[in-house]
Amino acid sequence: MKKYRFLSLLLLVPMVLSLLLPISAAGQEDLDLFCTHAVLLDANHGELLYDMKANERAYPASLTKVMTALLVMEAISYGQLSPSTVVTVSPSAVEGIPSEYVTGNFKAGEEITIEHLLYCMMLESDCDASNILAEAVDGSIEDFVAHMNRRAGELGCQGTHFTNTYGLHNENHYSTAYDLAIMMQAALEYDLFRTVTKTASYTVPATNLSNERFFYNKNGLISNLYYEGYYYDKCIGGKTGTTDTAGRCLVAAAEDGDELLISVVLGSGPMAVPGEEKLKQGQFRESRRLLEYGFNNFHRVTITKGDEPVDKVKVTMSRQADEVNLKPQGSITRTLPKSMDVDDIEYRITRFADEVEAPVEAGQVMGTMTLYYGDEVYGTLDLVAVTSVERSDLLYKKEQFFAFFQTTGVKLALSCTALISALLVLRLLVFRKRRRPVGAGRRVQGRGTYRGPRR
Repeated sequence: MKKYRFLSLLLLVPMVLSLLLPISAAGQEDLDLFCTHAVLLDANHGELLYDMKANERAYPASLTKVMTALLVMEAISYGQLSPSTVVTVSPSAVEGIPSEYVTGNFKAGEEITIEHLLYCMMLESDCDASNILAEAVDGSIEDFVAHMNRRAGELGCQGTHFTNTYGLHNENHYSTAYDLAIMMQAALEYDLFRTVTKTASYTVPATNLSNERFFYNKNGLISNLYYEGYYYDKCIGGKTGTTDTAGRCLVAAAEDGDELLISVVLGSGPMAVPGEEKLKQGQFRESRRLLEYGFNNFHRVTITKGDEPVDKVKVTMSRQADEVNLKPQGSITRTLPKSMDVDDIEYRITRFADEVEAPVEAGQVMGTMTLYYGDEVYGTLDLVAVTSVERSDLLYKKEQFFAFFQTTGVKLALSCTALISALLVLRLLVFRKRRRPVGAGRRVQGRGTYRGPRR
């Protein structure tokens, strides 16, 4: 199955990263959304355009099924399953689901394909379909839930923990608006997921134990069959979720040209709108507002600081120049508010050293320039040398000569030589003092006696 490869690299960011916090755009407006948590994500570039308690834990309800669908898509891509794989429903997959939760009334022993189960789960939000798919992927629901948590960690979800496959309320079953956007981003890599979630209605053929099943998509941005007045032609899919504790929730994706946005709205519900007699479904109204806000108010901008020098570094060992100018290299592209003046973006310079030895090559990286606006950091550019600076061989050899005598080994050798010389001199001096000259201390005998002739 073909994947959207251009998203893969972007997903590495939350995978690795670990304490990878989302990148948010400056100039966020207060949209006064009717919900408890919300996120708007530029899915092609992993940048947050709107953040309302993005990393605060919340209950995801049936938005959980996006992760369930993602693991099924991955199993298909690995060749473990195929859309046409027929599975047999086990008793454990259909037991224990509370009566207030939606099911497809599957029966133990019923045979149905993976693809049809996906439509049941994503359009009608059938909880038993989630369990059946889980067992098809990992053999048991317990192993599948462990797989869900492991995969969430790999995606970089820091505030997520699952206890079931479909969103049954549990204090230990939680996520965040940002984490759910990441899951949706990953699932959108797969054509089959996109096809299923943007389908307005679908008929599941009869099985060995059931007549055909007919489903409408409960996402009001995709279909008017359940909820009228919310259809959004740019929406390409999503997933609804509702429990008394979680409120009404929606994760949705929309495309406009080459722009792909993901919105997450949690904890919404029926809301009064001025001028409207009927209450509105907040999860749909606010999701559409978020998506339209993104398309209308943001664009991709390439940020550069020109080609002029912005700093300099001292240079030694050269007669050609005693400093070299530094200029930024490259550019940074970000999704920014259209109202923002890129000339207001400031920069902070970090040099690797205040002084370097020649030679210096033009283009040699000698520092960095960090671009920021307010508290928001947009990225970092390399600072490179504008020109080359040659080394002076004479200065270099002179420096090497003096440097030679500054080494520890040479200093030690010179010290030893000086000490030995001093000891030798001292020994010679002491030796001379102790030696007596020849004849010293003798007395002349027979003084005054002369036996020869006198004159």
